[in-house]
Amino acid sequence: MLHIVLHEPEIPHNTGAVGRLCLATAARLHLIKPLGFSLEDRHLRRAGLDYWHEVDVHVWDSLEALRCTAAPGAEFFFLTTKTDRSYWNAALTAEECYLVFGPETRGLPATLLAREAARTLRIPMEGTRSLNLATAVGIVMYEAMRQRIGRV
Repeated sequence: MLHIVLHEPEIPHNTGAVGRLCLATAARLHLIKPLGFSLEDRHLRRAGLDYWHEVDVHVWDSLEALRCTAAPGAEFFFLTTKTDRSYWNAALTAEECYLVFGPETRGLPATLLAREAARTLRIPMEGTRSLNLATAVGIVMYEAMRQRIGRV
């Protein structure tokens, strides 16, 4: 199963759009607190359209709490602009694959990226320093789906 992890998401529209992506790909959405909005936020529900209630979403107090529940052999990848390793060069095929994205305004914490340096990935881009969170999730999620097609 693919797992999308939004670490301290700030913008409800993005989270709603990511929720729709998760529903479309049968992925599980994990939200790491603190959240920059309420799960009852009308913008979140609007972006998720009438699908939000169908999204397999789990809320965690910390990334460590989530990691403690992951199956043995689960792989975590951390998306950032602060690495040279492209997601194109990563095998996103583990039975349980977690793609972790940081908050929209600041990305994942430097301490986490340093600790997980071997598991960091970036989306190659020119002319901009970052992409919209939902767009970034979609890009990497569908690459993982493409890689998994042969396994399904």
